[in-house]
Amino acid sequence: MPFVRTELVVLCVAQGELQVLLSRRAEEPHAGKLGLPGGVLRIDEDATLEGAAQRVARERLGRELPNLHQLCAVGGAERDPRAPWALSVVYRSLVQPELAVTPGKRVQALEWRAVGGLADHGPLAFDHGELIDKAVEATRAQIEALDYPPGWVQEPFTLPELQAFSAAVLGRELDKVTFRRRVEATGQVEALQGEMRSGGAHRPAQLYRFAGC
Repeated sequence: MPFVRTELVVLCVAQGELQVLLSRRAEEPHAGKLGLPGGVLRIDEDATLEGAAQRVARERLGRELPNLHQLCAVGGAERDPRAPWALSVVYRSLVQPELAVTPGKRVQALEWRAVGGLADHGPLAFDHGELIDKAVEATRAQIEALDYPPGWVQEPFTLPELQAFSAAVLGRELDKVTFRRRVEATGQVEALQGEMRSGGAHRPAQLYRFAGC
């Protein structure tokens, strides 16, 4: 039987960038390196794969995770020196930047890092850089399609705020007119009648929420 693990890719938008939550490993292999929070599947405790992911989240991060979805499964003979063959079931969680996490078992520290600058801090543990790339690609595909995961965008919002959030995820600027036209065409946002957001030198902007909320 292969060595089976669960890895967690936790993403948020903060300071105008898409960021990932990394764990500084307390033990070998790769002690002291940054990598994804993760842990071994326990057949004596885990009734389901998602149950295993939430248990690992409690043990490594001190809490369960919202918006948790299975991203992929990866395996190979050279992924982990502790076993001749290692399989990881990878989960993605999209959270608010204020998510309260606490370093748990086998974790020295937890750090948010911008996905665009991970290479500046040296290689990550194992193949976790590749797993983060898969999660970022899947997340960007969702936002490119204007598919906003429940609870990931703080409501209410203005259309410029939704555009800025989307641009942060995609890592590129978006045309204001084109973005507004596409969002309005989907019918997924609705104006909150009489509710505006004012501030700075700009005139008050209409507030919206996602339809059906």
